[in-house]
Amino acid sequence: MLYKTLYNSPLGVLTIAGDGKNITGVWLEGQKYFCATVTEPLIAKDDLPGFIKTKSWLDRYFQGKKPLIKELPLAPQGNDFRQAVWKILCEIPYGETLTYGEIAKKIAAQMNRKSMSAQAVGGAVGHNPISIIIPCHRVVGSNGSLTGYAGGIDKKIKLLQHEGIEI
Repeated sequence: MLYKTLYNSPLGVLTIAGDGKNITGVWLEGQKYFCATVTEPLIAKDDLPGFIKTKSWLDRYFQGKKPLIKELPLAPQGNDFRQAVWKILCEIPYGETLTYGEIAKKIAAQMNRKSMSAQAVGGAVGHNPISIIIPCHRVVGSNGSLTGYAGGIDKKIKLLQHEGIEI
């Protein structure tokens, strides 16, 4: 069974999904690919330990603290390539950004390849099912431009400003 709870954030309502043990999704209402990895109906259940921990994490994050991603039991659903990209996203420190090209170079090295498409990386970043916590908002274009964000570019700007990144 899959469960959900809602969280009122400064960016709007977030839907948090999980399997009872792990967090499998965090989406902004109306974002692109909303609940795209959900394969069955979500049952509302607010009191699961993982949901309580995630809401506490989000509270601290929006209060300007820097909670660690590893505090949460995350289990995003995706193929090996996407998992590798999301793992790199989790390594981007607060207040810093990486470009799609930089991530592509890291993935190419991991896969023992000469190169990797930044566009392929962009697809994986865009399909990140655990918004905010897995910080896809910290990925920018090659010239520092604020290219797409599934939750909307306005939300990306707010998240980066919240983390002290000059736009």
